[in-house]
Amino acid sequence: MSSATPITVAHGDGIGPEIMSATLQILKEAGARLDIHTIEIGEKQYLKGNLAGIEPGAFESLRQTKVFLKAPITTPQGGGFKSLNVTTRKAFGLYANIRPCLSYDPYIRTKHPKMDVVIVRENEEDLYAGIEHRQTIDVMQCLKLITRPGTEKIVRYAFEYARAYGRKKVTCFSKDNIMKLTDGLFHKIFDEISAEYPDIENEHWIVDIGAAKLADTPEVFDVVVMPNLYGDILSDVAAQIAGSVGLAGSANIGDGCAMFEAIHGSAPRRAGQNLANPSGLFLGAVQMLVHIGQADIAELAHNAWLKTIEDGVHTYDIFKEGISKEKVGTKEFAAAVVARVGQKPEFLKAVNYSNAPKRPLTTRPPHVRSSEKKEYVGADVFIAWLGKTNDLAAKLQPLAGDGMELEMLSNRGMKVWPGGMEETFLVDVFRCRFATPENSGKTTTQKATIALFGRIADAGLEIVKHEGLFTFDGKPGFSKGQGQ
Repeated sequence: MSSATPITVAHGDGIGPEIMSATLQILKEAGARLDIHTIEIGEKQYLKGNLAGIEPGAFESLRQTKVFLKAPITTPQGGGFKSLNVTTRKAFGLYANIRPCLSYDPYIRTKHPKMDVVIVRENEEDLYAGIEHRQTIDVMQCLKLITRPGTEKIVRYAFEYARAYGRKKVTCFSKDNIMKLTDGLFHKIFDEISAEYPDIENEHWIVDIGAAKLADTPEVFDVVVMPNLYGDILSDVAAQIAGSVGLAGSANIGDGCAMFEAIHGSAPRRAGQNLANPSGLFLGAVQMLVHIGQADIAELAHNAWLKTIEDGVHTYDIFKEGISKEKVGTKEFAAAVVARVGQKPEFLKAVNYSNAPKRPLTTRPPHVRSSEKKEYVGADVFIAWLGKTNDLAAKLQPLAGDGMELEMLSNRGMKVWPGGMEETFLVDVFRCRFATPENSGKTTTQKATIALFGRIADAGLEIVKHEGLFTFDGKPGFSKGQGQ
């Protein structure tokens, strides 16, 4: 027998300790070879003043084991507390979030009995970068970041996952009809990388209609890859329409480390009542066993769980009269799974992990940076202003110079000068675009923009922020105003 694999375990908050205990009991009885290192995370750590939600020194355990089995935690609202999930994913480069969502009909009823979808969610970027600012009385801002290296990693992982697990199709969801630069880059890279996998079908959907199709006809999808926010929302939707969010496990995969968890929260209202369903965390742990090379144990445990579900032994959240046979608590459910270790389901499809891929799932070619020529052509200066739009433009026009002209004012993305509409609703931040006129032959510099800031400040105007305007091989690297 091989030696035990070191893993880091956190029991979490709310129902976390109960479902972790149940999960570890099943793994132990199935023969998992684990050397468990326990750390404390969650609410107690937040309330001790650790704003990241993890005890000092605990990250060292993760560095050593490189495998983290984590129960749900409670993050206090407000007060500057940061999501431990986001912190862990970003700190350890856990760029791929894998969420299988499949149905167990007729034992857990669903309108989609043939559903078997894997959501591959980008895990480090997008709006989850958490870069937010309050600009004025009216306006809050959150920056959406999509990068080429980050997108290449997640898209390639989706195709490698599909190939490794015998999946036939990878679908990309994005909103590049509106966010043409950020989501446009995600779609563009998907198209580039999909050409390297001619054995796997590929397609793209705009995320809104794709989400509608996923909710209505999920059986037409196989592996779906998408940016962070869409993936977070739609993996919960997919899990719920498959049967229950409480049944879904999640893997967070990086090049060196991995974290495994349920997708649901800590449910403090159900804590300490022996009610919680441990299935989501357990199925995350099954993914962990495959990841650490104990696919034989993963297969035993997973099939025992399937047999338990098939036998109608259900916790309260999935219990239905006429379908379920026995309503049980957390501890009793774990005992029922343990009793079925070595058995396989008769009607549900048994799992077979004998050909499961070893970690890491994929090695990537090195990222190659583009050699596009980058040129500075001006700045969008965001200015707080409560007066009339034309009055602001009149103040700003004389301040231009050094090759730049005042090209446009916009408010919440909508062009309001020149030629704005009286009906447009305004708030107290205007984007003021100072740029070299296209095809004018004029040039400018960042130093000129700094001088412009001085003139704006001397005019008594308040600068909230600015963004540099660049072209890449002559193509604008910035969006136009709506209606421009």
